[in-house]
Amino acid sequence: MNDQRYEELAESLREVTGRIAAACRRVGRSPDEVRLIAVTKTFPASDAVVLTDLGVRELGENRDQEASAKAAEVAALRPEADVRWHMVGRLQRNKARSVARWAAEVQSVDSLRLADALTKGVRAALDAGERDRPLDVLVQASLDDDPSRGGCPVDDLRELAEAVARKSDYLHLRGVMAVAPLGVEPEPAFEMLASVAEILRKDHPEATEISAGMSGDLDQAIAYGSTCVRVGTALLGGRGLASP
Repeated sequence: MNDQRYEELAESLREVTGRIAAACRRVGRSPDEVRLIAVTKTFPASDAVVLTDLGVRELGENRDQEASAKAAEVAALRPEADVRWHMVGRLQRNKARSVARWAAEVQSVDSLRLADALTKGVRAALDAGERDRPLDVLVQASLDDDPSRGGCPVDDLRELAEAVARKSDYLHLRGVMAVAPLGVEPEPAFEMLASVAEILRKDHPEATEISAGMSGDLDQAIAYGSTCVRVGTALLGGRGLASP
């Protein structure tokens, strides 16, 4: 293990967990209410291994090809670590079968067709013995109506959530995810997401997760009820090189 990299990541992790704790204190929340997903996209499996050694158990990826190889490598290097892998980026339907092999959770479900593809992928993975439980799912809300960034229009989100909930043998609806719009203050978007999440919980009381906030805006997201922050740069530094 690279001792220098270990110390770098340990210090970054202390800073990020400190930020989460401070943000929670400011609004009277417990840090235990906010889970941290370390987004390891473009960084090598060795960094993911260091994070698991530091106690991080939830890792996020944006691309299936990179994630599937990395998850296998981490599992081989740290078979005792109970790592939960999350798909947090846009997902093409033709990757659903592969994602069902390695992901514990997909946070970016934004269409009925993707929900159907994931259902088929999970069913096949269960039948093949490649997983032993349904896939946790968050429906992604679009807060800026920019189709290039993914997300379901807010007006259509209840229909999507209901469709996911009907597939409970294969998909487990856990809540809602969103990315703040670019170039504007994030607070209004996070406030909107909090309202969307509240509406969703009326129909689906078990869907309690709000995944919002990244390296630059996790403090604001926590103030508006985020229960899950997705942090890459603040933990790992600038863009790295993907695992082969």
